[in-house]
Amino acid sequence: MTLATIPRYDGARVAECGDRAVVVGGGVAGLLAARVLADAFAEVTVVERDSLPDDPVARRGVPQGRHPHALLEAGRATMADLLPGYAEDVISAGGVVTDFAGDVRFYDEGAFLADGPARMETVSATRPLFEHVIRRHVAARDGVEIRTNCRGGDYLLDDAGTTVRGVVLREGTGRDAVELPADLVVDATGRASKTPNWLETHGYESPPTDEVRIEMTYSTTFVDRPPSDRRTFLVPASAPRTRGGMAAPVEGNRWVVNLQGVHGTVPPTDRDAFAEYAASLPVPEIARLLERHDWAADGIDHYPFPTNRRHRYEDLDRFPDGLLVVGDAVASFNPVYAQGMSVAALEALVLHHVLADGRENLAPRFFDRVEGVVDGAWSLAVGADFGFTETTGPKPRGTAFFGWYLGRLLRHAHTDGALTDAFVRVLTMERPPSSLLRPGVVRRVLLPPPSGGQHESEADPHRYEEGRPSSSPR
Repeated sequence: MTLATIPRYDGARVAECGDRAVVVGGGVAGLLAARVLADAFAEVTVVERDSLPDDPVARRGVPQGRHPHALLEAGRATMADLLPGYAEDVISAGGVVTDFAGDVRFYDEGAFLADGPARMETVSATRPLFEHVIRRHVAARDGVEIRTNCRGGDYLLDDAGTTVRGVVLREGTGRDAVELPADLVVDATGRASKTPNWLETHGYESPPTDEVRIEMTYSTTFVDRPPSDRRTFLVPASAPRTRGGMAAPVEGNRWVVNLQGVHGTVPPTDRDAFAEYAASLPVPEIARLLERHDWAADGIDHYPFPTNRRHRYEDLDRFPDGLLVVGDAVASFNPVYAQGMSVAALEALVLHHVLADGRENLAPRFFDRVEGVVDGAWSLAVGADFGFTETTGPKPRGTAFFGWYLGRLLRHAHTDGALTDAFVRVLTMERPPSSLLRPGVVRRVLLPPPSGGQHESEADPHRYEEGRPSSSPR
């Protein structure tokens, strides 16, 4: 399920169905779930273990927050409905409007993809800014409370052991437990979620879990950026090359510059070695940014991501009423594709529609529909990861064929902007991967490879150098 296959948000469909909902975890997934729950519950309490800063800065509970994030089209459009004015507020705070069809240079299969035929605007910013603006919008809604420095512990079960009736909290530095009753509890605690273990402890089965091991590591810093320069460079690791990198414009007139390595290749955190690693990529653009611009950060942040992980709650025969799980606590993906925030947005949209259909059998209906959201993101991320022979874990059916087909599509997209457009709309979760098998796309992919032609990047070697005008309006 993608933006094209899920009906849009309609607040008029939802009737109030409970007194209080509690969301454990105040990140993007938790905040978006809280926004939807505010339509159906008189009170919504978001429980967050961190103290939340007044400014958009990285926080301890989101170690990946110092690294690149992207608001894909599925996330942008969904948040526009859930949080009117959201994108405009991010832009007002310094977020950068970019055109995926012209400003973003995506390198794969030996060359940059051609420009797409139609503008595809998105907003580029850091994770702290995206989250800060979401939190401000959600906190402004009637009935929503965000409790900081507060840890969610055990769930409260009824006497029959079949329904969650609230959560046990530990506030501040004290050790005293406080019980918070609720009609619905949502686990948005990310990869550290304890719900699988809690289920086993209380007589339920833990969900089957898929893990696909990629052993990715990230190193990230920032460099100064001329305000009018909105170029983005994406050079993902692609077998057999285990090195990758990217650079994207963000607030503060900066580029966030990220280097990646998989399966034992580790990008450095020393400045000189970082620049050398960037220079080893198959295109020079990222290294040039580091060479020609002042560095805007004192250090280089490092983040390991060993596995894609997916808890298949939809496969459970029994699950307690009054409990849901969202975001990375359900599934987390290779971050190079930046799907996390948009998956969270689509899951919130699914929750909206499930609530609109009533409270009965809420969890099974929610998990069944979320499976479709996760499937698309999972197949794209994991399918690419299995291009490396070192990748281990359950391989989705059709991975080999789709990998072959996608490789051929990307090679043709070096000179065919229509194929770039089709691929990007899948990458941004606007359309499902199956859209790449439409007859018009298949015909272009199966054409004989161009003979004697030049890749776009070869035809004009100066096209992406500094000083060239961005395709975005000034």
